[in-house]
Amino acid sequence: MINGDISSGTQVLDLGSNFLERLGNQATNGFSGMLRSNPGGGGASEASEALRFRTFGELYGISETTAAQGDFFGDRRRTWGGVAGLSVTLLPGANIGFSVDQSRTAIDVPLALQSATLDVTQFGFNASVDRGPWTWALALVHGFGNINSSRDTGLGIASAGYDARIDGVLTELDYDWTIDQSRIVPKLALEYARASTGAFQEVGGLDPVIASGSTLDRSRMLIGAEVGHYWIFDRKILDLSAYGKFVDNFSQDFSPVLVSLGSQSIVVQGIVESQYGADTGASASLSLTNAARLYLNYDAKFRANLQSHQGTLGLEYRW
Repeated sequence: MINGDISSGTQVLDLGSNFLERLGNQATNGFSGMLRSNPGGGGASEASEALRFRTFGELYGISETTAAQGDFFGDRRRTWGGVAGLSVTLLPGANIGFSVDQSRTAIDVPLALQSATLDVTQFGFNASVDRGPWTWALALVHGFGNINSSRDTGLGIASAGYDARIDGVLTELDYDWTIDQSRIVPKLALEYARASTGAFQEVGGLDPVIASGSTLDRSRMLIGAEVGHYWIFDRKILDLSAYGKFVDNFSQDFSPVLVSLGSQSIVVQGIVESQYGADTGASASLSLTNAARLYLNYDAKFRANLQSHQGTLGLEYRW
């Protein structure tokens, strides 16, 4: 009956997790870590004057599908968004950053004749501390959004508008093992995210319903590694990398939604990811000058009942 609402709540949680993981990746080792140890970039020596500030902008798209579960008919989600951020090196080995993520998601539940649009704004903070090959990072996210849903009742469209919120935290520990211009970076992360959607009352159509709000809590562990290699040519750096992570959603609590139609009420359970899964991806980065860098990322998530594919194009400038 409210497949679109269930899908929207899950998408809010997934967007928060995606943002947390991007912030954690920016704060830890890998190509960004190599730049911190060689801040001049472009083949410059470590004696070069450090570039303390970094600003960046990203455009991304996500394609996601969820399989049917119980009373949920499955969905397709398409997200487009952008991120802008600023980070600063406070002291050698200590960095903080602030980011804003704005996205819009189109949700389609074709078998239930339901759809929704989700607009979410997220604010992110990350920090990292380097000690030799070790890096510890922390990422925090707070966001809010609006959901507009529609349901084909056969005798018109029943629609509703309501709010959503997302909060999350991620901590990650990396070890950067460097061999000449190659690296292997084992990674261990813990993530907690909590999303909520507001209560709503449909208008229009046949038999519009009233639904309670819902909360979604998820705790997960991610363990894996990144491998990468860079080449220096004509004072430019080309860096290629790939990563793989095992994911354990060791705690998931999705509250049921109470749906009322007149004097009758039913309880609808939310959907969850499979406990175990895998994340993988690849990145290509080109430093055009000591300060400017272009990069292209691909990220994929594989669960027993979900697949997600994301592409990101970014531009970074340091000074």
